Amino acid sequence: MGTRYLLALFLILLVLGFGTPVPPQDEATSLTLLSKMQESLFSYWDTARTAAENLYKKTYLPSMDEKIRDVYSKSTAAVSTYAGIFTDQVLHLLKGEE
Repeated sequence: MGTRYLLALFLILLVLGFGTPVPPQDEATSLTLLSKMQESLFSYWDTARTAAENLYKKTYLPSMDEKIRDVYSKSTAAVSTYAGIFTDQVLHLLKGEE
């Protein structure tokens, strides 16, 4: 019964799609609009990237960077260890005693 509704909906959308003609557009104006939008987005992206770089350079502390790297390495080691233990426990639970 669900297939019938899906087929009916598809046919209705197909008929509605053929009923509305799309007006022709100049390719030159659409390309110009696209290039303007692209240029604007690149401009915003460059501005945001420059602001982020300046903020990073202004707040960079070598000692804090070392601490963050140390915490990251220790936490990834702990997570991988516990993930291995968890995997072993799940496999033992599913496989059982042999």
